[in-house]
Amino acid sequence: MAYKITDECLTCGTCIDSCPNEAIIEDGDAYKIDLDKCENCGVCIDSCPAGAIIEE
Repeated sequence: MAYKITDECLTCGTCIDSCPNEAIIEDGDAYKIDLDKCENCGVCIDSCPAGAIIEE
């Protein structure tokens, strides 16, 4: 299972701070998930106040 950050992202940084694997990176004005580092733990989904992280 892979996760994706949607356009609903507020770029608040909560997901970056919560990710234990440092798998979320800034990509210009948005964030994206580095699938090589992501271990599918779901912490980012639970931490996102906008509900902008989904299973892909």
